[in-house]
Amino acid sequence: MVRRAGSAPAAIVFDIGSTLVREDRYWASWADWLGIPRHTLSALVGAVVAQGRDDTEAIRLARPGADVRAERRAREAAGRGERLEETDLYPDVRPALDALRALGVRVAVAGNQTERAGELLRALELPVAEVATSARWGVAKPDPRFFDRVVELARAAPHETVYVGDYPALDIRPAKAAGLRAAHLRRGPWGCLWANSADAALADWRVDSLTELVRVIGAARSVG
Repeated sequence: MVRRAGSAPAAIVFDIGSTLVREDRYWASWADWLGIPRHTLSALVGAVVAQGRDDTEAIRLARPGADVRAERRAREAAGRGERLEETDLYPDVRPALDALRALGVRVAVAGNQTERAGELLRALELPVAEVATSARWGVAKPDPRFFDRVVELARAAPHETVYVGDYPALDIRPAKAAGLRAAHLRRGPWGCLWANSADAALADWRVDSLTELVRVIGAARSVG
C-alpha cells in the first residue's frame, strides 16, 4: 500500500471490468459465440494483455479479420449478447460501495464499456450516484477527455477525486496526468501482470481488494 499526502478524497470513481465486475462470463460467452474452447480464448486474452494490446485483439486472433462491432450486433440479434448478473460482481463490491458512501464520499462508476454494459450495470442498482461508459461519452481511456468527464461525474476538484482501476496504463497513468488521485487494484489479468510497472507506481494507493481501499480512504478522510 502506498499513501501520498493530500486533501481528503471527496469523490471516488470506479472502473468496471476486473474492478467491479468479473469478466469470466464475458469471455466465456465470446468463446462460445466464436465456436472455440474457452481456454483457447482465455489464453489469447492473456497473450495480448502481456503485450500491452487491446483485449479485443484476442477475438481477432481467434477469428482473423473479424469485425468486433459487427459480431457484437450479431450476438445481440441472436439473443446471445451481453449479460450481467449479481454473481458477476466481485464479493467485496457492494460492501465497499456502501462503506464509502457512509464515509460521505460521492461514488460513481465510469469505464471503457458498451452502452449495453452500462444499462446492465444500472439495472443492478449499485449504491452509486451515476454509471457512465465510454460508449455513452464517445471517448475512451486513456484519452484525456475521458478523465475530463470523470471529473464532471465526480462533482469534485481533480485533486479531491480518486479514480480506481486495475489496468495501470489505462487507469492510473492518465488519471494522474489529468490531476486526479488514483488507486491501483491488483486483480484481474491486467492488475496482476502490471502491478509492478512504472504506471502502477504512480498510484496514490495500491490495494489488493476494495475492502482494503475502504480502509485507506477512511484513514485519509480521518486525517484530512
